[in-house]
Amino acid sequence: MASIIQGSTETTFYVLAVYFGAVGVRHTRHAVWCGLSADLAGIVAAIFCGYWFFG
Repeated sequence: MASIIQGSTETTFYVLAVYFGAVGVRHTRHAVWCGLSADLAGIVAAIFCGYWFFG
């Protein structure tokens, strides 16, 4: 579960920093909230799968 959580948040900030910086996107407000909500969905799914798998 920790690997899933760490992997999803690391990817969000990597995309925001590297890809948006390379293209020159200045207004990332909506992308930040979309990425963080996807991270939250990943955390909830990781918790659910952990409980389901380990019972």
